[in-house]
Amino acid sequence: MNQAFARVPDLLAQHILLSAAALLLGLAIALPLTIWSARRPAVARLTLGFASLIQTIPALALLALFYPLLLLLSGLMGGGIPALGFLPSLLALALYALLPILRNGVTGLTHIDPAVIEAADGVGMTARQRLWMVEAPLVVPVLMAGIRTAAVWTIGAATLATTVGQPCLGDLIFAGLQTQNWTLVIAGCVASAALALIVDALLGLAERGLRHRRKGQVRAALALLALGIAVALWPVLPTSGADKRVVVGAKGFGEQYILARMIGHRLEKAGYTVAYREGLGSAVVFGALASDDIDVYVDYSGTIWTNQMGRTETPPRETIVKGVGQWAMARHGVRLIGALGFENSYAFAMRGADAKRRGITTLADLAPQSRQMNLASDLEFLERPEWAAVKRAYPLNFKSAQAYAPSFMYHAIESGKADVISAFSSDGRISKLGLTVLGDPRHAIPGYDAILMVSPRRADDTRFVAALRPLVGHIPVDAMRRANYMVDRDDAQKKSADTAARWLEKQTGLSP
Repeated sequence: MNQAFARVPDLLAQHILLSAAALLLGLAIALPLTIWSARRPAVARLTLGFASLIQTIPALALLALFYPLLLLLSGLMGGGIPALGFLPSLLALALYALLPILRNGVTGLTHIDPAVIEAADGVGMTARQRLWMVEAPLVVPVLMAGIRTAAVWTIGAATLATTVGQPCLGDLIFAGLQTQNWTLVIAGCVASAALALIVDALLGLAERGLRHRRKGQVRAALALLALGIAVALWPVLPTSGADKRVVVGAKGFGEQYILARMIGHRLEKAGYTVAYREGLGSAVVFGALASDDIDVYVDYSGTIWTNQMGRTETPPRETIVKGVGQWAMARHGVRLIGALGFENSYAFAMRGADAKRRGITTLADLAPQSRQMNLASDLEFLERPEWAAVKRAYPLNFKSAQAYAPSFMYHAIESGKADVISAFSSDGRISKLGLTVLGDPRHAIPGYDAILMVSPRRADDTRFVAALRPLVGHIPVDAMRRANYMVDRDDAQKKSADTAARWLEKQTGLSP
């Protein structure tokens, strides 16, 4: 419990920074549009329609859409525009904040008593004077209600910024869901909910002060809000040792969390301050490394070979690793330190008893019977090139195909909801659940050696690379499976990723 909550202060600071910046940007956009829309009904239809349309897009999808848009813009501008992390999160959340501010502001301005407007005009006020001296005081309480709603929405949606590489409280929630560590989930949810409630309460206090014209109450509420933000942001302020701070990336499953901790332990021993950015998708994490948003992470050779490089052939594993290293350095300046010693490939698996009863040992055997069977995959697999390659090699046509978080994918086959899963070859739950891994006689799936990669800015950092090089070739698959099962199991003996990493270090002689 203490270990989970120890991560809250830094992630809370990042969450506050993102939420506050997004809300302020939303206000900067919404307030001028509110005034313009209140004066022009045609403009109001356009602005409110656009803001309403944004709300129909799921926040996760909106965050993801900014990745290709910013990549395109960066290419047109000659580079320099980050497509991951803070910027896409800021833009997506600011757009999400528009609707309640716009709607309340336009409603408040258009429903002011006409007699009040006539009186202001009658005493010779200009449009600007009427806005600041008459309309604004009347509409601010209504507008504040919209700002309160926008603040709560923004804080809640900010937890999804984890998926585009921005540290936030969502890191705890996503990591907890993937590893079924409910303490992490609770820590992230409680911190996010508490933040939203506190901000809403302070803005509510300011709203009541404005409504009853109590300037002192308004100033006190805003001062407390500003003080709270300043104190919370202290952990993310730059320090003199910023050059020694490194960010270790990880995808969203247990093995990645374990390997990230092993990397972090070695870098801490070498004198670096380590932060973790976890729960990243395959395309996002490589892009984050290439753009120096993270410094190091473990990927899998087949993932880069198929996804980033667009290759469809399946040569020997050593050829893939070598090709990935050459391509990554030539195209992105990313350095491949080496393979860790084990492979974690996609491997279709069935319940052992079912596979034996049906006489299925390979994907070729599975194909004729797939129409009567349900497939469960991880969240990415059904959209990956590997799935397309498998379908080209074998005429698979499942009755249904459903994506799950990895932990729940195994629950699906254990409970009978799925008959086949796209398992991971280094996953300890394959043996625990008595699953049979199906052969791939046509070699549709490439090799997936775990490979250690570092960012362009760390590629020539000899001390950094030296701290990590002992990991190369020293992690056998059997030990990795046992460590994975420590994290992925769902009983009283379940361990944290950090504990599993330290166990693996001792088993392999890699303790820093």
